[in-house]
Amino acid sequence: MFDFLTITKALADENRVRALFALKGRELCSCQIVELLGLAPSTVSKHMAILRQARLVTGRKQGRWMYYRLPGDEAPAAVREALSWCFSCLSKADEIKQDAARLKEILKIDPEVLCQAKRLKK
Repeated sequence: MFDFLTITKALADENRVRALFALKGRELCSCQIVELLGLAPSTVSKHMAILRQARLVTGRKQGRWMYYRLPGDEAPAAVREALSWCFSCLSKADEIKQDAARLKEILKIDPEVLCQAKRLKK
């Protein structure tokens, strides 16, 4: 029951779902997610912590930067099923398509340059 409730609560926010779609098939630096969602770094950090608690994403720290990705086959069945359901239901949503186009542009920017620019804006 705990896993189910944690997962459904994590999926109950549009920005967290958008972040999951952005991570589909790739690892992203938190700065890239901040740029995509247009939210404050602290807000994105909170969203990612909720997704991590639900085991919908994994994270690793490299120097000052935090990187996120979707879990692999080691994820619990409930997590894999929730992600599959999410991706199948929303893959054609306009917001997801717009994010995909925006993410293409963000990925052209060197992550270190993007992260440095975000730090300077603080």
